[in-house]
Amino acid sequence: MSTPVTTPAFPAAPAAPPPAWIEIDLAALAGNHARLTRLMRVHNPAAEVAGVVKANGYGLGADLVGPALARAGAPALFVAHLAEGAALRQALAADPYQLQPARPVYVLNGIAEGEADDFLAFDLRPVLNGPDDLHRWTCAGRTRGRPLPAALHIDTGMSRLGFDEAGFATLAAHPSRLSGVDIRITMSHLACADDPAHPLNRRQLDRFRAVAAAIGRGRLSLANSSGLFLGPDFHFDLGRPGVALYGINPIPGRANPMAPVVHLKARVLQVRTIDSFESVGYGAAARARPGMRVATLAIGYADGWPWSAAGKGEVMIAGHRAPILGRVSMDLVTVDVSALPPSLIHGGAVAELIGGHRDIDALAEDAGTIGYEILTRLGRRYARRLVTSGQTQVYPIGVPTPQTEVDPAP
Repeated sequence: MSTPVTTPAFPAAPAAPPPAWIEIDLAALAGNHARLTRLMRVHNPAAEVAGVVKANGYGLGADLVGPALARAGAPALFVAHLAEGAALRQALAADPYQLQPARPVYVLNGIAEGEADDFLAFDLRPVLNGPDDLHRWTCAGRTRGRPLPAALHIDTGMSRLGFDEAGFATLAAHPSRLSGVDIRITMSHLACADDPAHPLNRRQLDRFRAVAAAIGRGRLSLANSSGLFLGPDFHFDLGRPGVALYGINPIPGRANPMAPVVHLKARVLQVRTIDSFESVGYGAAARARPGMRVATLAIGYADGWPWSAAGKGEVMIAGHRAPILGRVSMDLVTVDVSALPPSLIHGGAVAELIGGHRDIDALAEDAGTIGYEILTRLGRRYARRLVTSGQTQVYPIGVPTPQTEVDPAP
């Protein structure tokens, strides 16, 4: 007879502090939303700014930033996939300050065959990107005896998703085809908004105006983060910023008008003094000199710190700058702390990798990529903490921010 195996009882999670974490400033997030709203309302007092929280809230946690943006006044939220929408709806429902009526959640990638029941179960609205989406949502509404709310996406030059030119022409010639759905937003998406001089911006604007005149229903929405800075002609009724809300610069080449939302920190695991001309890290890519002091940080490319940024940039430790050395490992980064007072550098000291000294856009430039990718690739291993602007106190995840007045949702 075999002996039963006893499963040991372990605690739910270790009590030790995390080796690396992201501090998320929800007050700065709300401030960025307010700044973009003011920008739109200069010429249209009724304009509003939705919140795009796809890719798990651009890597920060949709369960945190989604409810925060709703409380800040975002009249609607956008995700990419059905599963993202379902998770966001659950987070909104769990928010201690959940708003009534609940904020609409739109799914940018549309509705696939067989998904209608799930859309309705989680109170989600598809963005209708073509005839198939329109047919599926029309049938779902017919089954339930009423037109169901949705957004209508017309492609004006991205050549990606949305009704193409022929599809738009069909809708313009036969607008009754939209009678089976309740269009709350008519939208398109700018391809080159981060380049104000690009001629496609004006062509897309002209095409969207034609869309609005022919079949525009509900609120009109064209501008993404950078599009909001192209001028009031691009604003219409509803802005749809994403990365600008999270502090990424929406106007490359000019001063960033957005407040930083993300601070990335990691603990020093070990400090050593090198007594000879040794190398540091994989590939012997960095050379040490006798007397150099090297600190190893608990962060690497598995956490989303880009391998391609090897040997570039610097971190801040106790208010002092420390250059990054050598290659980025899966779990570790090394920095030169030779110039820092020895009393400040020890195991357990905290290094700031993204923050006031170096923002996400600077890291992206070092890595040869864009801030979008850096932000969305921040790894799942990080603890996420909420902070208050200008304060050093760290709050546990889940502490709500104060409720604010909001406008009716579309």
